[in-house]
Amino acid sequence: MGGQRISIVLPNLRGGGAERVSVDLARAFAECGHEVEFVLMTSSGDFLREVQRDFRVIDLGVTRLRNVLRPMYGYLRNKRPDAVIAMMWPLTTVVPLAARLARIQGSIMVCEHGILSRQYDEWGTAHRILVRLSTFFGYRLATARLGVSDGVVADMARLSAFRESKISTIYNPLRPMNYPSVEQKATVDPLWKADGPRILSVGKLKSVKNHAFLLHAFAALSHPRACLTIVGQGQTESMLRTLAVELGIEDRVLFAGFHEDPSPFYATANLFVLSSDHEGFGNVIVEALSFGLPVVSTNCPSGPAEILGNGCWGMLVPVGDVAALSDAMEEALNASVDHEALKRRAAEFSPEIAAQQYLDLLSLSCTKRSI
Repeated sequence: MGGQRISIVLPNLRGGGAERVSVDLARAFAECGHEVEFVLMTSSGDFLREVQRDFRVIDLGVTRLRNVLRPMYGYLRNKRPDAVIAMMWPLTTVVPLAARLARIQGSIMVCEHGILSRQYDEWGTAHRILVRLSTFFGYRLATARLGVSDGVVADMARLSAFRESKISTIYNPLRPMNYPSVEQKATVDPLWKADGPRILSVGKLKSVKNHAFLLHAFAALSHPRACLTIVGQGQTESMLRTLAVELGIEDRVLFAGFHEDPSPFYATANLFVLSSDHEGFGNVIVEALSFGLPVVSTNCPSGPAEILGNGCWGMLVPVGDVAALSDAMEEALNASVDHEALKRRAAEFSPEIAAQQYLDLLSLSCTKRSI
């Protein structure tokens, strides 16, 4: 039966991959006739205005995760949604507990978007024990568990001592971006800092994305007129700007900041590069493929190799190997590209396909309608 209420629970709507995926899923659920609302710890983030245009947003008004159980319980007890999707630890352990306390009869799904054992490895022994204990109990209180790649699923199973066969893999959906207008492309074109090959990277500026590794590899390229644009913002920007100066490439590197619609950058680039130490999935790789862009990525755990078919749709290099990344970038820039094949691969990650997989796990149907 259609027309059920689905609650998507997130910390906020900052400009990250999990948040973008949640918005795209919500639209696909709505197209299937379901009522969707977002439940946020704090009503903030880059995507908030977009979401508020089309969906109800519930602000729990808490900034600390340790305080989220009571308001989450209150929301569930009062609203009693037919299905709840909790995105990202520790919400994936708190929300199932709140749902059981509120005696929710509907489906309770938990979804992890990252390799938790890597994300929290440096937080100390006590934190690692907390992750293991909370996932051990929290995942068992849920009715459905999933990860956004096979690697994430394997990590979830190891941490929680839960059977891997009981955790599903659903790849992140990416709604195709509209191709930018002539005016949008004309606005971005002058931003590229040189007239040679254009290399693009998109993602938050944080240590796990390892943009420093990318800058070193870019500095080793033999193309003296190549330029690099990094779209994103975050805490490592100052360090990266300093490094670009030290490497003597500051005149060929653009730090473009966060863009809600990065399509003009994809449309004007020649190559996309992901330099991460680890990824839950790698949404930006699919975005690049959707524009027919060749991709070079680190073979990090765990999404990139799955998206790129272990090298079928892009090049994979070892994490941290500057020479290998630089050589792969050179090779990709000089190679012929089947742009249409790359676009077809990206189309396999459509929100409609993923939404149906989510609905199947939630025991909900899809009655198509327009919104």
